[in-house]
Amino acid sequence: MAGWPEGGAWDGFVARWQAACAGDAVLGEWRRGAAIRFAVVSGDARAEFAFGEAAGEAAFALEASPEIWAKHLLPIPPRHHHAIFAMRHRVPGFAVTGDEIAFLRHCHLARRVLEIGRWLVLRGNGPVPAFPRPALPAMPAADPTGRYLDVAADGRDWRIYAEQAGQGRDLLVLHTAGADNRQAHGLMADARITKDWRITAFDMPWHGKSPPPAEAPGSWRLTTDRYVEIIMGVVKAAGLDRPVLLGASMSGEICLEVALRHPEAFSAIIACEACDHVPGRRSPWADDPRINQAIFVPEWIHGLMAPQSPAECAAAIWWQYSQGGYATFDRDIGFYSGEWDARDRVHRIDTARCPLFMLTGEYDYSCTAEMSEATAARIKGARFTRMEGIGHFPFTENPPLFAEYLLPILAEVQ
Repeated sequence: MAGWPEGGAWDGFVARWQAACAGDAVLGEWRRGAAIRFAVVSGDARAEFAFGEAAGEAAFALEASPEIWAKHLLPIPPRHHHAIFAMRHRVPGFAVTGDEIAFLRHCHLARRVLEIGRWLVLRGNGPVPAFPRPALPAMPAADPTGRYLDVAADGRDWRIYAEQAGQGRDLLVLHTAGADNRQAHGLMADARITKDWRITAFDMPWHGKSPPPAEAPGSWRLTTDRYVEIIMGVVKAAGLDRPVLLGASMSGEICLEVALRHPEAFSAIIACEACDHVPGRRSPWADDPRINQAIFVPEWIHGLMAPQSPAECAAAIWWQYSQGGYATFDRDIGFYSGEWDARDRVHRIDTARCPLFMLTGEYDYSCTAEMSEATAARIKGARFTRMEGIGHFPFTENPPLFAEYLLPILAEVQ
């Protein structure tokens, strides 16, 4: 198995790697204001990279065995070996050592340095492709139409921004934590879907174009009851007729709750990247004043995507996550990996009243395919499919590939 160059070739490779980093256009922008030195360690081999007026010693290091690095350096790494945070969460033997805060403040630099190293190993020379233009899907007929809905939920009135595209039966798409309805644009651009389905996607309160109430920034809290009531309020306000409900991650979780509470209101429910409980994903750093959230949050989620996903789609997700409101992502994750715990009730979902499909991407290291499959096994009649070559954001990171899993379900429901 290939990996980093070894023996006498290592020093020469490190020199080329450091030179490629020094000339990289992305690092040329990202290094502004940085003063950090860090290392990449493979067994006994070590490479250091310095930015700005860095101290003489590395503040942190990415450390793993040559065998782990060899998997990371494959053209298509196996799942959980494709990104720093994925390896840190799921690969024993990979570690980020040293100053934790220094790493979190500069994780974007570390990620780009590794990308450059991979490029040199796989391609032999540079330059490494720059950050691509975030994808903006071309709609088959017309751009989505947007409007504000007045939604009553959780004892108050909300102004909810929603967009629609297509014609026919209703498909309601929910965005992931800290995101907005732009995540549905890839599906809205697929004429195979919109010729028969009217897609509706909305921004949760405090997200995207849906304004917060008169409360201090950071006051947002998401609970299971509030979430369900907002979804049902949108169904009513938008005039949707027994839509198919589609969500992923945080919104995949709530799909399971809706299947339990309101099965007759939906023609089918498609819960992606969901299980009855996801422990250990609440990050104390997503609301830490020492860390730039516009950098950390998109980097935290970047490794949740599959390495095969189109670069333009991955860039769009990164960019959208860099735009989230203060603490919104953190509060959402408080629901996703905290408040949400349905281990005591998912078995009561009645799929005879509403069909339930569960889909999870191969590369999702947060809610793994095994976790989703185990939850599906507890629900009589639930149908689980593992999506190969897809990560945590299925209908956003690779819309055409996800459509291959979605279209047969929609045809069956229709």
